[in-house]
Amino acid sequence: MPVSLHSTGKASFDDIYDRPDPSAYYDRMAELDYCIPELAKPHFERVIADYRTAVGTAPTVLDIGCSYGVNAAVLRLDTTVTELAEHYRGGDTGTCAARDRARLAAADPRPEVRFIGTDSAGPALSYARAAGLVQDIVHADLETSAPTEPQRRILASADLVISTGCVGYVTERTLLRVARAHGARLPWMAHFVLRMFDFEPIAAELTELGYRIERIPGTHRQRRFASEAEQTQVLNTLSANGIDATGLEADGWLHAELYLCLPDDDRPTTDEDRP
Repeated sequence: MPVSLHSTGKASFDDIYDRPDPSAYYDRMAELDYCIPELAKPHFERVIADYRTAVGTAPTVLDIGCSYGVNAAVLRLDTTVTELAEHYRGGDTGTCAARDRARLAAADPRPEVRFIGTDSAGPALSYARAAGLVQDIVHADLETSAPTEPQRRILASADLVISTGCVGYVTERTLLRVARAHGARLPWMAHFVLRMFDFEPIAAELTELGYRIERIPGTHRQRRFASEAEQTQVLNTLSANGIDATGLEADGWLHAELYLCLPDDDRPTTDEDRP
């Protein structure tokens, strides 16, 4: 079917975020080989472990743009997007949510890690909470307005902020509102950012706030392009920014880079530091 483009140049999937359960979302993402959540998983696990080592407790993890609780599902259920697409086929919304709650009760490998989700898509966010994939939610568009006081308190509880594709849709406005929510401390952050989006303006703002920014070497596939028009638009954007797409986006895949953002007084454990 025809694929419309978002103002960023990416394909728009707005129609699959307004469903009461994730079945249509995962079917569509599986068709496009959407794989960034599982590729991000070992990196997020490493940062969670580093936080635990540095602080002594498991973090509360805030997923920005969590939609149906995708990253929480992959991390907590030890699964993949393809497996989730099959998992959500069949059954009404209540049945799907009950299955998720049962799986979490039986096989959550890190029950001590608390997950929060924020998104502007209300139905997707509501499902993530109803299914128990996230323990709390913030339904807000932090690009256009500051969080309410109850929302700020939830955001302030985050120790680690993650994302796997929302940067570009969200900017420094959202990330700074999240980072400032507590007021007395800054959360750790780990963001997978598509190469078509320039993270430098955000990095500059976060640096001024008190972060050290590190771009981890390498790229990570997000998904296949949804249409030739999307690929053409992205390739044009990359070319205009002086970025070589050979062997990456030119081969039909969106690629992301990982940016680790840590407060200046925190340092992750390196391989040399490990016993």
